[in-house]
Amino acid sequence: MLFGRGKKNPIKIASKEVEKWVYTTCGYCSTGCSIEVGVNSDGKPVSTRGVGSADVNRGKLCVKGIFEHEIFDAKGRGEEPLVRDSITEDYREVSWDEALDKAAGEIQRIQEKYGRDSFAIVSTGQLLTEEFYTLGKLSRAVIGTNNYDGNTTLCMASAVSGYKRSFGSDGPPGCYDDFENTDCLIAFGSNLPEQHPIIYWRMREAREKRGFPLIVVDPRVTMLAQNADMHLAITPGTDVVLLNALMHVILDEGLEDRDYINEHTNGIEAVEKVVADYDPVTASKICGIDEDTIRNVARLYAKADAAMSIWTMGINQSTHGSDGVVGINNLNLITGNIGKPGGTSLSITGQCNAMGTREWSSCSGLPGYRYLENPEEREEIARFWGIDPEFLPKQRGLTETDIFPAIETGQIKGLWLVATNPMTSMPNTARIRKTLEKLECLIVQDSYVDVETTQYAHVYFPAATWAEKEGVFTNTERRVNIVRQVTEPHANSRSDLWIFNQMAKRFPQGARVKFPEAPSDVFDEMAYLSRGRLVDISGMNHELIEQKRGIQWPYPASDVEQEQGSPRLYEKGGFQYADGKAKLIPLPYIENNEVPDDEYPFWLNSGRVVEHFHTRTKTGKVGNCNKFSPTPYMEINPDAAEELGIEHMSYVRVVSRRGDAVVLAQLTQRVPRNMVFIPFHYHDCVNRLTKGLLDPHSRQPAFKQSAVRIEHVDQEEAARLNVEMREF
Repeated sequence: MLFGRGKKNPIKIASKEVEKWVYTTCGYCSTGCSIEVGVNSDGKPVSTRGVGSADVNRGKLCVKGIFEHEIFDAKGRGEEPLVRDSITEDYREVSWDEALDKAAGEIQRIQEKYGRDSFAIVSTGQLLTEEFYTLGKLSRAVIGTNNYDGNTTLCMASAVSGYKRSFGSDGPPGCYDDFENTDCLIAFGSNLPEQHPIIYWRMREAREKRGFPLIVVDPRVTMLAQNADMHLAITPGTDVVLLNALMHVILDEGLEDRDYINEHTNGIEAVEKVVADYDPVTASKICGIDEDTIRNVARLYAKADAAMSIWTMGINQSTHGSDGVVGINNLNLITGNIGKPGGTSLSITGQCNAMGTREWSSCSGLPGYRYLENPEEREEIARFWGIDPEFLPKQRGLTETDIFPAIETGQIKGLWLVATNPMTSMPNTARIRKTLEKLECLIVQDSYVDVETTQYAHVYFPAATWAEKEGVFTNTERRVNIVRQVTEPHANSRSDLWIFNQMAKRFPQGARVKFPEAPSDVFDEMAYLSRGRLVDISGMNHELIEQKRGIQWPYPASDVEQEQGSPRLYEKGGFQYADGKAKLIPLPYIENNEVPDDEYPFWLNSGRVVEHFHTRTKTGKVGNCNKFSPTPYMEINPDAAEELGIEHMSYVRVVSRRGDAVVLAQLTQRVPRNMVFIPFHYHDCVNRLTKGLLDPHSRQPAFKQSAVRIEHVDQEEAARLNVEMREF
């Protein structure tokens, strides 16, 4: 007998006393995990678990999903509508009618005085799709402003732009099952283990079975790079150069799929002419990847029976973000890796329903990937909504990143922010603060009253969060999944759908437009409008979506025998241009990044950590997420730190041409000697430093190409300020 073993008590997990489990879909990243929330006899959510029968996550959850039930009663939830006449005054609690009347009245006053487009609306990637559709209808058909966008401009606009330029439409062509069919995978600027842990698990499991090579292109030694067969530590912002060099080798050595190119693409001659200038020797001096590695990767990719590329913000958040996406598409088109199992260009989306806003919010156009510039599509939507087609603008208005400069110059006088926090998410925080102070009216609609933007608001709408309401999300692989209501909205908060419908009633134009109140009725309207479109969901309804644990579009009513919908787009070509062919687009590289120099000698890189989501509005309130990563920090190379006299876990000041931030220094070999890395989740931190120069096609900021220097600070004072910031 082993001493003491018989005396030990087994570990006991405290019973949560769950009375029922409610099916829903995770509200954090774009993976789209199916989960169940456990509710006790008092109706309180007390637990969360993965759904084993759901194909996306197959029962698994990350740390954020495991504790997602804790967000319902988290500190800082909004409870009552608030109004004030000036941002120097205190808020006063009012009824919903008074708050809605105040907001609608201010919108109409501003539009009557300055014009319809003087009021702007910026939405999110976290609403339910039915809410996106309704907000789009309200913005386009009732309020009538053309300056309406979503904060997905900050994360996915370059992917959208790149897909449109290459394929004629937005819409990721691949799926997670492609991991199980590929023979080669390149990950550009993507750190799956921390950004999308369940997608990483899917990829890793497939790689263990099939042994395909994993190539990671990233300037930092991320967790994904540590597990890669090859890590290409690229110079920030030079992805286009590397992609052109890969294509140079493939075309020079005759490794391209000429039959696919001839049958399904246009423009190969122009691409061949440009990439001729990007031989591996020339390219290596710009992108920092040696010539032999470029040749080896090109051959490996082109010779694979099926090869796929994935990317996230490392590509998108660049002055060349849209070109980077087009370059990835070019690479896959010339090798015939679009629309087949294991061959794809797959953007890994950030927010839980960024795809929903791309498909149905009307931010960049009209519902169902329709274009404002297309008169037939304007006529179709106007007729369906019951308005004069001339009421709709004939081209897209300002994106989010252009709306804020337009506030500075006085073109925009009022702003409605819906579940987005530009005080943390936009580059150059100090500039955004001054911009918000100039508004005659700021409306903030958020689940949390302590979100930083309420400091500058005149009206605050307390909105219900996630599974306090009902509707659908679309994930990265175009899978539409259901969010069922788990609990009633907190205090006197209301669903975003209810708020939008109530606002519509307060405008003269609102009486002409039908606004369904039930989410299922809104979905049916969307399904009707989707018929015959690329994003066809006409065979879906809420009940069927839950039954199948999600359905991938297109899923037309005429083809509902499909088990889970359509896993891939463009399997037989059929791209969304008039001739059905994709465009191969030449991409000359133009150097316009802010680069390190003698005064600011370090690259500043930013990204995510696994415990947190975006601006920490949610995860910063969840103990088991926040306790593992509560404080802004900076990764710095030990050699660089030694040269500067910086000790591990000491406070330092990071300074750019725009501002400064105080962070803890973590010494690690994950970053090269001339680079530092700071997570972007923390208020008053990395985006005080970033420049945010915009991509010319997508208008997405270049968050990841800035230059900084490091300075010493008083340790006691820095620690005190850090505690104050955490308490705030």
